[in-house]
Parts: sequence; C-alpha cells; structure tokens
Amino acid sequence: MLDLIFSGGRLVWLLVGCSVVSFAIFLERYLYFHRATTNVPQLLEGLANLIRRRNFAEAMHQCALAPGPVPRVMRSALMRHDYSRDYLRDIVQEAGQLEVPRVERSLRVLLTIAYVAPLIGLLGTLLGLLDTFGHVNGGVGAATSLSLADGVYRSLVTSASGLIVAIPSYVLYAFLVSRAKNLLHDIERGGIEIINLIEDSRQESEIISITDGDKLKVAGPKESRRNMKRRRP
Repeated sequence: MLDLIFSGGRLVWLLVGCSVVSFAIFLERYLYFHRATTNVPQLLEGLANLIRRRNFAEAMHQCALAPGPVPRVMRSALMRHDYSRDYLRDIVQEAGQLEVPRVERSLRVLLTIAYVAPLIGLLGTLLGLLDTFGHVNGGVGAATSLSLADGVYRSLVTSASGLIVAIPSYVLYAFLVSRAKNLLHDIERGGIEIINLIEDSRQESEIISITDGDKLKVAGPKESRRNMKRRRP
C-alpha cells in the first residue's frame, strides 16, 4: 500500500489527506448524533405530568438537564407558555431553524470530498500519462513496452486512490444524512407535542375554573336561606 502511495505522486498524498478529513468528520458527527439522540416519547411522558400540574419551572429544568436539540426546542416553548398557540408555533419553528446548522454541520464538506476525490484521481492519471509520453518523445531511440507499462501503472494509481477515497466518503455521507433527518424529525415532533401539551393544560385549567364557579353559584342560595332562617324571630 505504501508503494502505491509513493509511486502515485503528490496528488495521492492529497487524496490521503482528504481521506483523513473525511474520517474525522464522520467520527465527530457520529459522536454528535449519539449524544444528541433523545427518547422523545419518554421525555414527553415526563413533561406531560409536570405541565398538567402547571409546574412549568420544573419542566424547563428537566429540558435543561436533557442533552440534544429536542429538549432545547421544547424549553423555548415552555419559557413562553402563556403566549397564544400561533405565537408558540412561530417560536418552535425559529428554535428548530437555529438547530438545523448544528445538525448539518460539515456534511457538505464530506459530500464535496466524495465528489472531488475521483476528479483528483483522474487529474493525477492524466498528468502521469502526459509525463510518461513526454519522456518517451524526448528520449533517444524507441521506448520499451516495460517503460510504458510502468508509466501507465503509476498514472492509474491516482485514479484508483480517488475512487478508494470517494466511495467510502459518500457512503458515510448517506449514513450521516439519514441520522440528521431523523434528528430533525424528532425536533419537529417534539415542538408540536409540547405545544399540544401546553394547550391541553390551558383547557383543563379553564374547565376547573368554570367548575369552581358553578359550585359557588349553587352554594350561594343555600347560604342566603341559612341567613334568612337566622334572621327570623
């Protein structure tokens, strides 16, 4: 393998550098997605009990303790739970849009390496062939088939190296894009569900207040009758 790298020329070293960058991006993004993944149903289940009791401070504290972009988007809605549903929807959308660059960071670089690596290999092959035939034309006497074969062999090394770098880079890019889409879907789902929980807690509180008011209205005449009996001689 080292013989191929040394025989391929400077462009092979450039491709080796691209492969190192590609692997570093994949490792960093993989660790990020591993840390940012949140069990959305479990988190919503815990927040639902707190929101029903109107304990928004504890709910925001739970979101602050949970890692990842999904709890951050939920916390942005909980901080403004008194606002209208339309306003909460705008807040969640803006918070989700702020998380998109963090989720998709460096993925374009990985895709660029997958696209450019074969072109670098092709460029190295063409330059190697030009150099080989240039020496043949400039030399004295006829060129042997062995010398031509050696020159063509060295030239094709860069093309093979470009494909070796490009294929894994694109596969890793496709894998990371699928993880990014799943995370963005969780962000959108978490934002919608937290708004629904806040809206349900408002309706429950309104029902409780109306029920308490009806009890007071019913209790009023009874109290007045007792007062009338006490006033009679």
